[in-house]
Amino acid sequence: MLDNLPTLDLHGEYKESAIILTDEFINDNIVLKNSKIVVVHGLGSDILRKSLHEHLKHDKRVKEFKRDFFNPGATVIVLDIDK
Repeated sequence: MLDNLPTLDLHGEYKESAIILTDEFINDNIVLKNSKIVVVHGLGSDILRKSLHEHLKHDKRVKEFKRDFFNPGATVIVLDIDK
C-alpha cells in the first residue's frame, strides 16, 4: 500500500541532517502535488523518530502524521499541498 508513495530513507543520518532532508523532501513533494509521503527513520534508539515527530508538529505544511501501522520504523505524512 505504501510502496507507491514517495519515500525518504533517513537510515544513517544524524537528527540535524534528517530534519534538513525531510524539509527539502516536503518542499519537493508540495511542488509535485503529492499529498502523502513516507519517511523511513528506522527503530534503533528512536532518536530520529522523536526529533522528526517534534519537528513535524510545528510544520504548517503538514496536516497530519503517524507511524505506519505495519512498519513502525516509518512515518506517513499528509501534506497540505494547497499552501
